[in-house]
Amino acid sequence: MAQHTTSRRSLLTAALAAPVAAVGVPLVTAVPAAAAEPTDGCQTVVPWTDVTPDASVTPEAGSPYQARVIRLAGTEFLQLRGVLTCPVPLTADEFIGTLPASIRPPRTTRGTATRNNNAGINAIRVEAYTTGLVKVFGPTSANPATWIQLDSFSSVMR
Repeated sequence: MAQHTTSRRSLLTAALAAPVAAVGVPLVTAVPAAAAEPTDGCQTVVPWTDVTPDASVTPEAGSPYQARVIRLAGTEFLQLRGVLTCPVPLTADEFIGTLPASIRPPRTTRGTATRNNNAGINAIRVEAYTTGLVKVFGPTSANPATWIQLDSFSSVMR
């Protein structure tokens, strides 16, 4: 019985010839489609912008309280950064600031941030509202928050 062998070269030639036969244009000369996203995959929609802090918190020197919006793979994210100290420890859910008008989520968005470790609890829930208000949830009189680090906050906006 005769054994058939196909060389790699003949397979490649056939693969390149198939599109020509189907559409009449050689594959190697076709124009590539334009990329929808930048080549690095991440786009800054709104650059870092100062957030107006509430009286309950004070931004630490050298660590500004800011927000920005990025787009990654077609999804927009709200990101926060900065370290906030609490002159009077937070003992209840509290508003901690107002986002600039250029950064307002279309719906409530939430995430977590780091806070002082107290009784093994070292995270705090953060929510940003369509009005621009930013609120934290979790502190109690038995477990007060004395500082909040927002650098890990990233939440889907759209």
